[in-house]
Amino acid sequence: MDLRWLKPLLGRPGPFTSVFLDATRADVAGDEEVLGRWRAVRRGLERDGAPAAVLDEIEERVGRPLGLSGPHGRVLVADAEGVRVDRAVTAPPTASTGTCGPVPVLLPAAQAADECTRYLLVVVDRQGADLTWSDGTGSRDAERWVVEGDHDALHKVRDGGLSDKRAEDSWDRNAEVVAAEVDRQVASKEPEVVLLAGDVRAVALVRDAVGQTVRERLVDVAGGSRAEGVHREFWHRVDECLEAFRWRRREAVLARYREQQGRGSGAVTALDDVVAVLQRGQVSELVISASGGLGARTLWVGPEPLELAVSEAELAAIGVQGPVRSMPADAAVLRAAVGQDAGLTLVDDGQVELVDGVGAVLRWSDGSTPSEAVPTQSSDQMRLRRIV
Repeated sequence: MDLRWLKPLLGRPGPFTSVFLDATRADVAGDEEVLGRWRAVRRGLERDGAPAAVLDEIEERVGRPLGLSGPHGRVLVADAEGVRVDRAVTAPPTASTGTCGPVPVLLPAAQAADECTRYLLVVVDRQGADLTWSDGTGSRDAERWVVEGDHDALHKVRDGGLSDKRAEDSWDRNAEVVAAEVDRQVASKEPEVVLLAGDVRAVALVRDAVGQTVRERLVDVAGGSRAEGVHREFWHRVDECLEAFRWRRREAVLARYREQQGRGSGAVTALDDVVAVLQRGQVSELVISASGGLGARTLWVGPEPLELAVSEAELAAIGVQGPVRSMPADAAVLRAAVGQDAGLTLVDDGQVELVDGVGAVLRWSDGSTPSEAVPTQSSDQMRLRRIV
């Protein structure tokens, strides 16, 4: 999972107000229903000392519908100066909650966001394409636009001949126009997956014309038509493709984690060792138990995201200057992951072996990297039981 949406929180002053709200509207008149949930949360935040100006800004945002239908949630995180994160998620919380404290509450928001996928949907025919961009918040039409080709000799004559050749050329040229726009949008918006649907012949032409970056992200969706519009049955197939993509994404990370663990390098587990590789910016993907295996563990952190350690003394030993403080371990490791552009994969119990409920897949390793094959200074004896 991409964590870049949390970057606006890095280096910001506390206290942090974290809100996870059920933003589902039962009907078009459901705004007051959502505001009622928010006001119940607000009363608790006021008792906790959240700044009134921040609460007013959150309320003003909550009062503006996002235009989403069906069940969905909303994550808002503010620092002392205002809202920094405002994101819709497809899964609403079972109960709306709010917390005000020295650090933002990140793991529940990340768990909800794990069901979101940034995608570009391209529905093509022989004349052009309809493009829909979703930032992963569940919106069906967050941004839509039309691409039309510049050649209109699209109809073959029954006897073939010159008109037949002109039609083939037109289809090819129009596919090139669509492909160029798809290439441009993928470079700009960086979707995780590009869904391609529509006329079978046009789909094949566009697939052949796009660049390698797009081709690596392409997933075909059966059906879809520009003329008929996009119907519920088609959206159901889109949802199935997105769910399959998320499953493949998760399994690819876990396969790499298991492989590197088996080799004794390239992956680590146990909180002490994960902290060590986070300090050095080695982490490609953080792996955390969705059941909250980190529990009530705490770490010590400095002003910068990669300044974290298991004790205040260790933080001083690695040369951290400036104010230091303790932080819940889940927030500290997520903060460090965001700071080094690492991803996050949440796993159910038993999917992979995780000591302390946390592990990491590494970008690189060297002789000083904690190893699964030899003892380190880790105080966690559970990890050492695997060493022979």
